[in-house]
Amino acid sequence: MKVVLQNLTKKFPNRDRKKHEDVIAVDNFNFEIPDGKLIGLLGPSGCGKSTTLNLISGLVKPSEGRIFFGEDDVTDLPPENRGIGLVFQNYALYPHLTVKQNILFPLQNFKGKDKLSKAQMLEKAVEAAKLVQIDELMERKPRELSGGQQQRVAIARALVKMPKVLLLDEPLSNLDARLRLQTREEIRRIQRETKITTIFVTHDQEEAMSISDMIVVMKDGVVHQIGQPQKVYDSPINMFVAKFLGTPPINIFNGQIRDNRLYIGEDAVLSVSGVSERAVYVGIRPEGFILNDEGAFRCALNRVEVMGRDISVVSTNKECLNPVIRSIINAENRADVETEQSGKDAVVRFDLIPAKVFLFDRETEERVDFEVR
Repeated sequence: MKVVLQNLTKKFPNRDRKKHEDVIAVDNFNFEIPDGKLIGLLGPSGCGKSTTLNLISGLVKPSEGRIFFGEDDVTDLPPENRGIGLVFQNYALYPHLTVKQNILFPLQNFKGKDKLSKAQMLEKAVEAAKLVQIDELMERKPRELSGGQQQRVAIARALVKMPKVLLLDEPLSNLDARLRLQTREEIRRIQRETKITTIFVTHDQEEAMSISDMIVVMKDGVVHQIGQPQKVYDSPINMFVAKFLGTPPINIFNGQIRDNRLYIGEDAVLSVSGVSERAVYVGIRPEGFILNDEGAFRCALNRVEVMGRDISVVSTNKECLNPVIRSIINAENRADVETEQSGKDAVVRFDLIPAKVFLFDRETEERVDFEVR
């Protein structure tokens, strides 16, 4: 089911009596969600992603704009008539009911021509349980289940009525790290099998990037960028998007364009063209550094952190806006770094990978395109 959001806006009254203007939670959101895709709504707390989900579900009415499921305008339809499945952060299972009874519950509310026999309901419940791999737990109560199992029950309950649109509101935030990884893989598998259009809300950029067909990056109710996860990561539209995506986060420096060169401090780190002389912010992804004892970019070596396959070189530079610079290099180069580390005032030098370097305007923080000479 295609979902279309047209000029979607939600305003709430301001609780500060000294301020008369409304608080805009979602500001003029326009987006067409393709049929059968998994879309990640991503952003920091308070950015409007959960409000957007609630607008799509019908739990919240928009101040302006329209919502379409396919060709049908559902803006004024109540949630129960929209054909949605909704999974909350806290699972919202009925504690006195078994797993089977929890999954059956949505089907028992069907009326008229949609009403099912007991045998049909049980068949659908078993199918949904098998889909999320909890069919052996049907007689247990929620208190007898792990957090991951409870989340699967909530997903099965949302899927059992085969909704047109599946809405997931921070569904993994209560799980530990290992369960989060396992459950997000299950969500992706289930979505691909059912081909249900799915909207997944999260503040965790790694979650969104790993399972989404497309991500929507939001801040303060405004959509900043929409695209395939890797494309957004490789080509952020502004400094906010660049800083929000990536673990470890991007390193940001004060820089200058002079004589067709990019300077960070006194170091000419790249030869560039197509950009006027000016002060800029320079973003360098952690994987954008190449260890080279004759490299153009000098940093004060702090320490080396071993991460197994890779190592993280932690250094500092007076032009860096981050507390420290993190450079991810292959673990095979560890000996080279440790040799550098032996000195009292050790300096580590890098060359930069141009595709991992971004320039941003000092005033607007919009990305500035450049070419490498």
